[in-house]
Amino acid sequence: METASYLFEIAVLGPLFASVVAGLFGRLIGDGLAQILTTGLMIVAALCGIGALGLALQSGATPVVVLLADWIRAGSFHAAWTLRLDTLSLSMVAMVTGVSALVHLYSTGYMGHETTPTYRFFSYLSLFTFAMLMLVTSNDLVQLFFGWEGVGLASYLLIGYWYDRPSAVNAAIKAFVVNRVADLFFMVGIALLFVEFGSVTYDNIFALVPAHGDDTYMLFGTHRVYEIICMLLFIGAMGKSAQLFLHTWLPDAMEGPTPVSALIHAATMVTAGVFLMARMSPLIEFAPATKAFILFIGATTCFFAATVGLVQPDIKRTIAYSTCSQLGYMFVAAGVGAYQASMFHLTTHAFFKALLFLGAGSVIHAVHDEQDMFRMGGLWKKIPLTYGAMWAGSLALAGIFPFAGYWSKDAILEAAWMAHSGLGFYAWTLGCVTAFLTALYSWRLLFLVFHGTPRDPHLYEGAHESPVSMTLPLVLLGIGAVLGGILLAPYYVGSGQAAFWNGAIVNAPGNTIVETLEQTPELIALMPTFAGVAGILVAYVCYIASPAIPATLAASLRPLYLFLLNKWYFDELYDLIFVRPYRALARLLWKGADEGVIEGIPQGLARMTVGTAGQAVRTQTGSIAVYAFTMLIGLVVLVTTMLIFH
Repeated sequence: METASYLFEIAVLGPLFASVVAGLFGRLIGDGLAQILTTGLMIVAALCGIGALGLALQSGATPVVVLLADWIRAGSFHAAWTLRLDTLSLSMVAMVTGVSALVHLYSTGYMGHETTPTYRFFSYLSLFTFAMLMLVTSNDLVQLFFGWEGVGLASYLLIGYWYDRPSAVNAAIKAFVVNRVADLFFMVGIALLFVEFGSVTYDNIFALVPAHGDDTYMLFGTHRVYEIICMLLFIGAMGKSAQLFLHTWLPDAMEGPTPVSALIHAATMVTAGVFLMARMSPLIEFAPATKAFILFIGATTCFFAATVGLVQPDIKRTIAYSTCSQLGYMFVAAGVGAYQASMFHLTTHAFFKALLFLGAGSVIHAVHDEQDMFRMGGLWKKIPLTYGAMWAGSLALAGIFPFAGYWSKDAILEAAWMAHSGLGFYAWTLGCVTAFLTALYSWRLLFLVFHGTPRDPHLYEGAHESPVSMTLPLVLLGIGAVLGGILLAPYYVGSGQAAFWNGAIVNAPGNTIVETLEQTPELIALMPTFAGVAGILVAYVCYIASPAIPATLAASLRPLYLFLLNKWYFDELYDLIFVRPYRALARLLWKGADEGVIEGIPQGLARMTVGTAGQAVRTQTGSIAVYAFTMLIGLVVLVTTMLIFH
């Protein structure tokens, strides 16, 4: 286990070193060395992360905590900088560093056309990875929050990397602000955990969970402490993982470079909320009302995002809403207590979602930065390798056997059915409908981009396959999208799941939902596959056999079409409820309070002083007679006053 801990430390600290060197000395060493340094160290980190996971599983050792340094000491409060080695953190480190290494490699080709230095971009990528690694290797909630805010900062820097584009800057600010709203609830949840348990360290909290099960708060009624704390933590997760009501930042994040989108959607940022639910499973298991809310939000989100993805013309936004939808599936699993299935889908999703985004980036690169799918068509002849990669990613996303998504998404839907509850049936129904919609918009993308006749001959003629630095990551991720599910299923949700997780994920007594997945009725288990195949067939009819059908439907169902195209009008609604009143209040305080009062008082005093001085100046005429007359009047007034009051 000692060797595993050394590899683990290299995997976590390597990206930090690369980010600091590339960021501070990038101008001196140049873009080439900065790219080699960050990409090389990220590949080393990925190999070390995978090696540490393999050694830990081989030894079967108990979880280990590696102390790196002392951090905070304030009275009785103590927080150290540590690395927690258990199966949950090891599997996350292996996945994050692996995907990040491929994104770094891909970026060397994708950013090759940039006319400005790119060392800053690669420094931010490594910083993003390090922040996520801090989050997943934390041994307490303070370090987790450090990584939590770190990925928020890095996402702001990367989404707004092209800072000369107003749309990119606005998207970066939007992501930062929306996440700050959710993070406020998360911070309050951490504070209440410390108040309740006297510690923010996982092991200390989890050991005391059974003893505090009956504690309550008096807040608009009597509520169990665990329900309030877990609800606050989940709202924080809703922001990071772009769940319904706090999802609006995620599609706009597409304004950043495509490798950034791949990293955000596959390995960092949005997976943080799902990881939090798995890490805090020993506590969430004792908050049934919160679990029901998680289940409802997850199921509704996966359906909502899939409906919006049906009509988006932008290739990256379509895949972005796919991420939002798949994250909903992961929270469905957490809501029914199948955290293992949630982490399984998170891992397989990392492979095929990174593949889809990087494939989309290859398409955009081939057609000179065009992202409108309705200007493409027939590209499979021009970029055959990218075409094959997108097919592999789409098959995995749609859950077609034997691709990765089939194993993990079906496990989630089986868990929802086996929950035997009203909300479980709600989640299973929406999940199956979403499986149909997912296949429909995935093949809509494939058919619009790669099939049919070219809609823009100029774009088609200039299209070309990407360089090896971009296609090699597609091949490797494609292998993961094909084999990831069948290889990992026995460990994540199969017969070996208990030994694999080794206590890193906890199910409450009586929660045997993962063990009962194999008892799911065969017809129920096959429904997601039927839905996926049906979605593919409908897409073929609408976009290949009879391509006039979508336009006819959009015209005849125009209100519904506009409703979906405008993303259920969430942005417009938030603008009406929050942005405009806030802007009006700010203008009132600016014009009325700030300029009218705060600035008005000293300005008024200054004007009064100037006016008084002006009047006083007029009395200085220079005439001796006037001065003598004034003195005489003053003397008369003085004498009169003395006589009156004598």
